[in-house]
Amino acid sequence: MENYPQSFSINMQPYGRNGGSTAINPTATSFGQATSFGQMEPAPISTPPPKDFVLWSFFNTVYCNPFCLGFLALVFSIKARDRTVAKDPMAANSYGRTARSLNIAALCLGTVGTIILLVLLIVYRPTYP
Repeated sequence: MENYPQSFSINMQPYGRNGGSTAINPTATSFGQATSFGQMEPAPISTPPPKDFVLWSFFNTVYCNPFCLGFLALVFSIKARDRTVAKDPMAANSYGRTARSLNIAALCLGTVGTIILLVLLIVYRPTYP
């Protein structure tokens, strides 16, 4: 006689209004791994990817680009994004910090330069008789 698989049932959580998950807000459960002593190890914690500041760099490249600092920030931002894709978080973090510093410098110099230009235009405006 052949052995057929035994029947079994699957207990599923309710889906919808009765305290279960919904399509908009599903519930997620993480499980750890069992050790040789039967204790559970904590689940691995995922770290967020390093920031690359691409949008800020693009803004500084187009609008505030004194001494090409905005363009250099854009280059380092793209390098940070490439290193993130290549799964090298240390290099991505380093390039991201450099891009952030260049963005700060470009934005400050661009803002100060614009303010100085406006003040000079207002003070030395031509007067016509």
